[in-house]
Amino acid sequence: MSEAEHAHPGAFARLVETLTRTLPDSVRELDALVTERLARVPTRLNEYGVDRFGLEPAQAHRGLLPSALLYRHYFRVVTHGIERVPEGRVLLIANHAGQLPFDAAMLGAAMLLEAEPPRLARGLGEYWIPRLPFINELMTRGGGLVGTPENFRALIDAEECVMVFPEGVRGMNKTYRERYRLQRFGTGFVRLALETHTPIVPVGIVGSEEQQPGLWDVKPLARLLGMPAFPITPTFPLLGPLGLLPLPVKYRIHFGVPIRFEGSANEDDAAIQARVAAVKIAIDKLLEAGRRERKNPFL
Repeated sequence: MSEAEHAHPGAFARLVETLTRTLPDSVRELDALVTERLARVPTRLNEYGVDRFGLEPAQAHRGLLPSALLYRHYFRVVTHGIERVPEGRVLLIANHAGQLPFDAAMLGAAMLLEAEPPRLARGLGEYWIPRLPFINELMTRGGGLVGTPENFRALIDAEECVMVFPEGVRGMNKTYRERYRLQRFGTGFVRLALETHTPIVPVGIVGSEEQQPGLWDVKPLARLLGMPAFPITPTFPLLGPLGLLPLPVKYRIHFGVPIRFEGSANEDDAAIQARVAAVKIAIDKLLEAGRRERKNPFL
């Protein structure tokens, strides 16, 4: 709690209740749904109200409600095959695009709102993300972690649902002419899946490629600013911060059949690359299916 909450808990609660009453019915209903489904996600909290990974349910709720609003009313997400995601430990492997990680937020919202039982998808982010101001704590309190092997193993040992985007910034910051062309995948996720006997569910996300079309990446400026990329889009930096807003494209998320690899995590690179290629092929097929079913990125 903040100092204000500790000092005047009754007044703070009344303020929250008053603000909530002023929201449209659809927002209040969605807020209640997020609260109900988040409460069904098993979390073991310590005396400070956080789990062993730093997740704070109240902070997670604050992040998930805006995601849920975007999910239902802005991106109008449609999911296919989410019932294929098995219970217990699982690794969601998805394509990545769109300059900003709205695709990760929508995949996380899908797992909370559509999966049965509800799941809290734990994202593993790039090493540079926590260096951004305020992002480290927000990321951790909201359920995300830096993508280290140690964090992955700990989450899997706890039977969590983990989502990984093996293209990283290569996928997120690619230009529009490269849309829906999967970039090089890292191989670590396959070795870790083999080591921990974790099923992989391929995921194809259609829509994120058009949300913020990249025209080109100004690499010298990115290096100067210490960023992995500095994309130029039709609206950024022309419109300043407003240019970071995504276009209201319609998302389609396709979940594939779980892949259970056999073998050793210590196999040579060629054997691991063959398994990575199998996951890429599965995601490519899901992307093809998603693109076939739509007539327009916005419909």
